[in-house]
Amino acid sequence: MSKNQSIEALVTGGKATSGPPLGPALGPLGVNIIEVINKINELTKDFEGMKIPITVNVDPDSKKWNVVVGIPSTSALILKEAGVQKGTNNPNEKWVASIDFAKVIKISKIKIDSSYSLTLKKVAKEILGTCLSVGVKVNDKTPKEINKEIENGALNKQFN
Repeated sequence: MSKNQSIEALVTGGKATSGPPLGPALGPLGVNIIEVINKINELTKDFEGMKIPITVNVDPDSKKWNVVVGIPSTSALILKEAGVQKGTNNPNEKWVASIDFAKVIKISKIKIDSSYSLTLKKVAKEILGTCLSVGVKVNDKTPKEINKEIENGALNKQFN
């Protein structure tokens, strides 16, 4: 009985192909490459256009495989919600977009399992920090202003 082999790659959500890096890595393992690619695309379609970490685990004996999809980076999720390709190169001075606070909550719910923070409110504050660094305002306010609103309880009902 041989040990499972894992292939890790960064793929574009919903657009993985049998070309490098996946095809050449999967070929020698004897699995149906097209089936694996189709499964990856199915599992990552909600992150279309974003870079997603994936792992394909293959049992070399039985040729059975499974795909584990990671979570995109916080900045990638923010930029997707903001509808922009790139963040700013001048944080705190140049802003590229604004998103609703509801989208900060949505991203916080995606990221909470991979965060060291234990509450949605604390994860939202982490997300705001990334909004600041990529130049995305929230509710047309700076992330620092939104952070103050969280601190004074003005946004508490949004966390329910």
